[in-house]
Amino acid sequence: MSRRSDPQPAAPAAPAAAPAGLPSNEESARELATRAAAGDLAATQEFLAYVWPTLSRVASGVLGAKHADLDDAVQQSMIALVRALPAFRGECHPAGYASRITLRVALRVRKGSKRDANRRETLSQLGPSEEHAPAASEAALGARRRELLRELLEDLPEEQAEALTLRVVMGWSLEEVARASGAPVNTVRSRVRLAKEALRERIDAQPALAELKVTP
Repeated sequence: MSRRSDPQPAAPAAPAAAPAGLPSNEESARELATRAAAGDLAATQEFLAYVWPTLSRVASGVLGAKHADLDDAVQQSMIALVRALPAFRGECHPAGYASRITLRVALRVRKGSKRDANRRETLSQLGPSEEHAPAASEAALGARRRELLRELLEDLPEEQAEALTLRVVMGWSLEEVARASGAPVNTVRSRVRLAKEALRERIDAQPALAELKVTP
């Protein structure tokens, strides 16, 4: 059942390929975003096509590539971005602005899905349980590590969650994260460090995962 009670504007379908003429550098992307923020419909469509791959990667990083609500989260992110464009003033990288909005949307979707999953798990525990659980494979441990990262994003301060997502999930450099968030590089470095320390603590608390490494 949908949780939204008000009609939502339709988000564009994902483009099969990036259209010709999309911005190739930060300056032109910023100009396109500024035009879109001023209400230029054509610029808005071009800007959404430009940021679509970034939004998809952020949402996939937070939810997982096979999450049932991934497509819906990307669509919600596009709608939220269109609504937020008038507030864009060009202080940060347009892709970073879009990423931060997507992160918030994806975390909301994840929390909602987690509540539903917890209800299903509670019901399943009423049935017979397995006496001997199979040993965890290396692939399963890796999947659990990624799940711990996603769980951690829900609990971190917003600035740390944003920095960790852009640095680890998106693979951006510290300098790129700093430009996107409008924070000094040293501040971003500190946020990423604190977030990774929190992730290490969670991994160390589970003996089966203790040998997994958190890359710097």
